[in-house]
Amino acid sequence: MKSIRLYLLLILVATLILVMFVSLLKGYQSSIETAQGLFDERLVNTAELIASTHVAQTTADSAQRPTSDYLFFQIWDANGQLLTRSDTAPHIALSRFEKGFYDVNFKGFRWHNYVYPDPQFQRWIIVGERSDVRSSMAEDIVLATILPAFFGIVIAAILIWWLIGTGLKPLKNLSRQLASKQADDLRPIELADLPKEMNQLVKIINQLFWRLDQSFQREQRFAADAAHELRTPISALQIHLHNLRQTYGVNTEDWQLMQAAVDRMGHLVNQILMLYRTAPEQIAAKAESIDLYKLTSDVIARDYQQFDKRQQHIELIGDSVIIQGHMFALETLLQNLLNNASKYAPTNGHIVIHVHQTEKGVRLTVEDDGPGIPPDQYERIFDRFYRYQNENSDLQLPGCGLGLAIVRHIIDMHHADIKLTQSTFGSGLKVVIDFPVAFNT
Repeated sequence: MKSIRLYLLLILVATLILVMFVSLLKGYQSSIETAQGLFDERLVNTAELIASTHVAQTTADSAQRPTSDYLFFQIWDANGQLLTRSDTAPHIALSRFEKGFYDVNFKGFRWHNYVYPDPQFQRWIIVGERSDVRSSMAEDIVLATILPAFFGIVIAAILIWWLIGTGLKPLKNLSRQLASKQADDLRPIELADLPKEMNQLVKIINQLFWRLDQSFQREQRFAADAAHELRTPISALQIHLHNLRQTYGVNTEDWQLMQAAVDRMGHLVNQILMLYRTAPEQIAAKAESIDLYKLTSDVIARDYQQFDKRQQHIELIGDSVIIQGHMFALETLLQNLLNNASKYAPTNGHIVIHVHQTEKGVRLTVEDDGPGIPPDQYERIFDRFYRYQNENSDLQLPGCGLGLAIVRHIIDMHHADIKLTQSTFGSGLKVVIDFPVAFNT
């Protein structure tokens, strides 16, 4: 069922047609019977009119009377002698001499006759008319009264369509108000003059909004608490480890493992909080016009120390291009892509970023000259907590397996496309992201 309005229209009109058909059928039969009765009454009146007129007794051949081809009359005396007839009547009596109505066949037609005894002049008067003409006239009369009913059905269908539309107007208003809500707008719906059938629906929707609002608030409180409760002790651990090394010159393998574990824990907390902050409702509610080239340049400048520490060569190629998106989410996407490229590119390695306009939008590419990833792993590396370990590499790189999962999540929220391929350096990974110019929430 694609349309309630159309469904109700079809059901109501079908019911109306069915009821009207039954009533019209019954009315048709009754009207035909009434019309036939009127025609019979006309035959009786015709016979009585002829009887009131004195006709001299002449021979039948010299007393023909012109009439129409669907009417006839005959006048017979008491001895069965034909006194006069219409020119459409034969010389023989078309009915027996007994008062009443009769049906006979004559000249290839069915005739309906009436025999009337004239006691004043001792005569028998027979009048008749063709049955097919009677039926045709009766049907014409009945159909003339029935046809307007069919036009009435069309008018009724139009009125029903309009009335149903008027009745469903509160539902349309509700749908319009829901469609106009932003992703972060969980305020209750307020509609005036609602029918009582919709009050319960609006009440349930408002209760759902309230529960969603409470749920989002709990998530926000959790994120804030997690940021405070987890980051603070991890930062303290990192400071103590740094002081321990500076004060006592500790740099044993155990200390290095502890330092790596604390760094990994801090990275994991940051990535989980980033994943929350890039939730769909956050991105959709705060989309804005962003110069992707300038944003990429800012992220590179902010994290340049990371690349300089490993003496890596990073190059940004392109021009200023504007897209619609969420600033923090796109910063997170660029940070994760550049961090991955820096981690896997070797010392003195190369990282190249291209930002340019395409026919369908804006393309961002990030490629490095690291060991790369085999094509059969391209989809798996977007899974949460999955990390690919190159068998030919002895590198033990920090990470938690959430970076590219967050990248994919942000790309989906921006209705963009991502593709992985081999770098043009001959080894390494190339990430290609196509953004639409307009971000539809």
